[in-house]
Amino acid sequence: MKRRRIRKRHQHQFFLCQKTYRRALIDLIEADPMRMRALRCVQSLNLPQCYIAAGFVRNLVWDAMHKYPPSALNDIDVIYYDPSDTSREREQYLQGLLQKTMPEITWQVRNQARMHEKHHDPAYAGTLDAMRFWPEKETAIAVRLDMNQRCEIIAAFGVQSLFELKLSHNPARPWAVFQQRIEEKQWLTHWPKLTVTTQCSVAAKPIDEE
Repeated sequence: MKRRRIRKRHQHQFFLCQKTYRRALIDLIEADPMRMRALRCVQSLNLPQCYIAAGFVRNLVWDAMHKYPPSALNDIDVIYYDPSDTSREREQYLQGLLQKTMPEITWQVRNQARMHEKHHDPAYAGTLDAMRFWPEKETAIAVRLDMNQRCEIIAAFGVQSLFELKLSHNPARPWAVFQQRIEEKQWLTHWPKLTVTTQCSVAAKPIDEE
């Protein structure tokens, strides 16, 4: 009984911590005019389970924790989930709409309802489920605007490790893929306080649900 109470207390503290980090993340995003403009553009597409993910969120936090100004938004990854139309033509059309709205940005739009085929995974149940298979856990965080124009965050593995400057391998993907991305993107050079972490267990289930 005592162990159960301790476990519940630790779980409560964990979720309080996640809420605090999530609030800090939202504050960072909402203070960035360019990011808020991009979120409004994506919201106007009215796509199902649609978010901006990856470096849009990740790099902003790493910059803040290194006391850097926000890195330039050279490209933006938009993800959504629509099994009714998984054609690449649809994605390209959506990219074109965003490109016209914000031509200074390189947009990439990907329907997660088809991405399992590329990676030879079981079919994803939704956007959040697809993020559970991304190579780095800190990349698997996404944001969109809700109906009140406030930021709404989803994260396949939580947001705490992002603020702790961890770069965590997701065992759902090969270590070699993770390592190659670190080298190609030069994250450790640009953000030297990052710490690479590994986990030998199977990939965790998402802690968030839409």
